[in-house]
Amino acid sequence: MKQFWWPGKVNGYENLEVRDVPIPKPGPGEVLVKIRAVSLNFRELLIARGQYVGESPEGLTPGADFAGEVVSSGGNSLWKAGDNVVATFYLGDIGTGLTEEVRHTALGAEYQGTLTEYRVFPASALEHIPAHMSFEEAATLSCAGTTAYTSLLGGPAPLKAGQTVVVQGTGGVSLFAAQIAVAAGARVIATSSSDEKLKFVKSLGVHDVINYKTTPAWESRVLELTGGKGADLIVDVAGGGSLSKSLSALRIGGQVVVIGILGDTTSPPDLLWKIMMKNALVRGVTVGDVVMFREFLHLLELHKIQPKVGKVFEFEKTKEAFACLEKQDFVGKVVIQVAKD
Repeated sequence: MKQFWWPGKVNGYENLEVRDVPIPKPGPGEVLVKIRAVSLNFRELLIARGQYVGESPEGLTPGADFAGEVVSSGGNSLWKAGDNVVATFYLGDIGTGLTEEVRHTALGAEYQGTLTEYRVFPASALEHIPAHMSFEEAATLSCAGTTAYTSLLGGPAPLKAGQTVVVQGTGGVSLFAAQIAVAAGARVIATSSSDEKLKFVKSLGVHDVINYKTTPAWESRVLELTGGKGADLIVDVAGGGSLSKSLSALRIGGQVVVIGILGDTTSPPDLLWKIMMKNALVRGVTVGDVVMFREFLHLLELHKIQPKVGKVFEFEKTKEAFACLEKQDFVGKVVIQVAKD
């Protein structure tokens, strides 16, 4: 089989190489999966640049989100050849929640990733792909989708019907968050720097949109749209100065969920003051546990939600897929087709 890897230390996606290696065999309690599709997250760029939390091993194969087909299992298993599957983001999470030990089992960081034609997984880490999805769509679920679901419906103050949610941008997590919030009966406000992208977001059922390039003070516009009250929950993908604006757009007692650091990592001097004055709940989310993942899959099945795939690349064009992700000139998710037959 073929797989992408860094022969030595992780050293930029431009230096990924392809190698031929034997197809692995599953041991007891394991399942061999043919990887059909892999989606890229901003996390993969951070890992490639050496900017991610923790240290990646030499000889790493990148990639986390995937969808594939069961080939064989080692001994007795609930899985049979031909089953279409995805895996939990943290392979070591068997329902006990996120612990420090579980965090070290994330795909494509400290564990070998999914940009390979075949991979062995623990049988306990797999879940069925929703029947209405293609492999390319299902490859977006484990990281981006679960992050969005956990942001809205996890934690101490889950979203309620009738509340107002703000989602930032048109990346995978933000689009999933918009779709989930709409399905949950919330009012959704979306921001983007592109009117064309906002038109697409509107088609998902989003109620109001704000172009933050033409309306830099988007937080003031959120206050206008909510009659001066502010949003109940804001999914912040940028951090830094964006977090300060999110707090300004928040109602008293509202919640900001920080799921990424796409912008400046420095904190404005008034940040803690804003948190205190708003009595705000500021919560960080790193994907979510297997329970959240399973709940998310059930919601997708019930509402027949279709993940939004922006661009699809062939396996041989993996470096071009990374470059596309870096440029951010798409809406939704960048997906790589891996094994085709």
